[in-house]
Amino acid sequence: MNNHKNFKIKKAFSLLELLVVIVILGILASFVAPALIGQGEAAKRKLVCIQMDTIGEALKMFKLDNGMYPDTEEGIEALLVNPDPDKYPNYSNASYMESIPKDSWQTTFAYIKTDTKYEIISFGADRKEGGIEDAQDIFLTKCSK
Repeated sequence: MNNHKNFKIKKAFSLLELLVVIVILGILASFVAPALIGQGEAAKRKLVCIQMDTIGEALKMFKLDNGMYPDTEEGIEALLVNPDPDKYPNYSNASYMESIPKDSWQTTFAYIKTDTKYEIISFGADRKEGGIEDAQDIFLTKCSK
């Protein structure tokens, strides 16, 4: 009979094996991280374009009912409440939007009407007119290009 009881041998990783795994993970992260960095801002800019498209569709419905887009002074808020019942007698019984969204940086959109066209603008990450790279202004007319 065997005098030795059943011994369970615990096998653990050596320090060298752990270091090799850490180095491999570091190398993989160095390839993946640059591809992911900056994607957050790109996603925010795409979301802004989608929001501006939605506002644009509501503006088109406004024009179908009223024969014109709201004036710059009336702004896109005209999609929520009739700014002038005498000027817009065919205004929808319901508003054209439930609410006006803010851009990805929680700033209101700028709206400019010119003759028969309009422009919707987000001032980007810096929340002010102008800017470069991620802080560059976003224009509806340039979103679909």
